[in-house]
Amino acid sequence: MRIAAAWLGRARSALLQGAKQANGVVKPVLKRIGHPLQIVARYMPKGLYPRALVIVIAPVVLLQSVIAYVFMERHWQTVTQRLSAAVSADIAMLIDVYESYPQDPDIATLSRIAAERLGMDVDIIPDSDLPAPGPRPFFSLLDNALSTELSQQVARPFWLDTVGRSSLIEIRIKLGKDVMRILTRRNAAYASNSHIFLLWMIGTSLILLTIAVLFLRNQIRPILKLADAAEAFGKGRDAEFRPRGAREVRRAGNAFIEMKRRVERSIGERTTMLNGVSHDLRTILTRFRLSLALMERSAEIEALERDVDEMARMLEDYLAFARGDAGEAPTETDIRALLQELKADAERQGHQTELEVEGDPEVVVRPDAFRRLLTNLVSNAARYGNRIAIRATHDARYLIVTVDDDGPGIPAELREDVFRPFFRLDEARNVDGGGTGLGLAIARDIARAHGGDIMLGDSPLGGLRATVRLPV
Repeated sequence: MRIAAAWLGRARSALLQGAKQANGVVKPVLKRIGHPLQIVARYMPKGLYPRALVIVIAPVVLLQSVIAYVFMERHWQTVTQRLSAAVSADIAMLIDVYESYPQDPDIATLSRIAAERLGMDVDIIPDSDLPAPGPRPFFSLLDNALSTELSQQVARPFWLDTVGRSSLIEIRIKLGKDVMRILTRRNAAYASNSHIFLLWMIGTSLILLTIAVLFLRNQIRPILKLADAAEAFGKGRDAEFRPRGAREVRRAGNAFIEMKRRVERSIGERTTMLNGVSHDLRTILTRFRLSLALMERSAEIEALERDVDEMARMLEDYLAFARGDAGEAPTETDIRALLQELKADAERQGHQTELEVEGDPEVVVRPDAFRRLLTNLVSNAARYGNRIAIRATHDARYLIVTVDDDGPGIPAELREDVFRPFFRLDEARNVDGGGTGLGLAIARDIARAHGGDIMLGDSPLGGLRATVRLPV
């Protein structure tokens, strides 16, 4: 017992060690090629329409494959074997008749009986040998079945040709010094009508797939229209949308319309409130300016006026950030003319400015909001750099505007933080120069309201690059 227990313990240790080694080999291989499910997911289509087609087509193809296999295995092969057995039995009978009645050397009677009763052309080739074996056909169902039956029922050397003539089969049997040659129809030994079944199967499959494609396209179209409407609403554009399609798609469409109404109502209420606040605060600031203008000029009065101006500028920044670009409709805007105005403003301030525009200059944006976005970026570059380079590229998918400067730049780890409202840098480059800290926050808010974004990076001029990317 102790010996057996020790042997079992050693076997268990060996198995565990082998499993660990196998795991150590399999895991790196799976890591390199990926999990099987991940591989399948990698090559699966990404869109809803092609995925739905795969869901419909895959079961149809699988079902037709199973039906074809069962037909080939249970029907086609069985029928071919039985037909081959019948032909082999007829040939064996002809050999028996030939060997039993040798008094008819020209075998005219045997040939006549074979032609009239069996549909075969029989001939005797005296003093002859069998030809050399020919190439076997690629699809050798008939060749295999007929060869097997001839071997069992005739039990003599034979030569078989099922390839040379499309509609006939040639069989030669060695009978002593002579050779019996038989020509028979291919359909006598082969289920040649199987292609009709295959054609019917393929035809019905194509009809089913065509119906599935047309039906799925009609079902997917309302989903695509809903996605287009949501994308247009995200870019601030007004798109006509009516729920259509299946019940679930209509439900999602109605939910989107209701959400759109609530968002528009909320934006309208906020805009009305901000307009009221803006009017009231501007009225008070106007009173301050008027009172200061009526007072005698002094250093204190000038300081108060500067404070009032700073307060007005800060108020405009706060209201612009809170208001966003609500209430402004997107229109065709000449981006080249807008950038040329910003270039002229920067050059008037003494900055060397370059401008390059590629593609169609006409883009659909909210003009005032987009002007404010670019003005913030160009003003920021002018505040901290001497050279400015502006480049706009408009292709079929995106409008990309880059603003480069040769200033001190922003550290990479702080480039996302500067987009937070009221965030200020303590380093040499302060984004708003002691202002409200809303310049880049307003710019990103406007870009995202257009469905795009702003990214910061290193400029080839040595400073900061601000990249605006908007879908068009």
